[in-house]
Amino acid sequence: MIDQQVVAQILGFLSFALGIYTFYQKDDKKLKIIMVVFSLNHMVHFILLGSIVSALSALLSAIRTTTSIYISSTKVAILFILLGLCSGFYLADSIWDLWAVLGMSLGTYAVFVLKGIPMRIVFVLGAMCWLINNILVGSIGGVLLEATLITVNVTTIVRLLRDNRLAVELKEKAVEL
Repeated sequence: MIDQQVVAQILGFLSFALGIYTFYQKDDKKLKIIMVVFSLNHMVHFILLGSIVSALSALLSAIRTTTSIYISSTKVAILFILLGLCSGFYLADSIWDLWAVLGMSLGTYAVFVLKGIPMRIVFVLGAMCWLINNILVGSIGGVLLEATLITVNVTTIVRLLRDNRLAVELKEKAVEL
């Protein structure tokens, strides 16, 4: 029989692949759809690692991301953030358990309120919180994931800035003609 820790780490590496694919997307809706699958996989990963607060944060991330595909609302974002904070504080064994809650809260604000480059900047901040969480809970794939996601998000931000700059240059040239 395969050890639970081995399965957990395998799922962590699957999250690694899903996460990279998620944040490489330029299209916000496609990013969110893939993020739901990623979050559900991550939830199971954290359950197997025994990190209930992290698993709950991943589940809330999946639910909030699904909701954000259809609703863009600061009020709904606040509701999910409060739900995450309350449940996180209730279930946390130590202050260190709250890094996942902070990462989930930043991601929640990003998917409900922000778009494009600002959304991805807040995702980078959230990834930093998840990176700390993954180090603390022993998620090898999670550590690799968040370190890579920070890089992929920054790269995508640069790609979007370049696309925006190119669009402005083309528009200026069209006006000159």
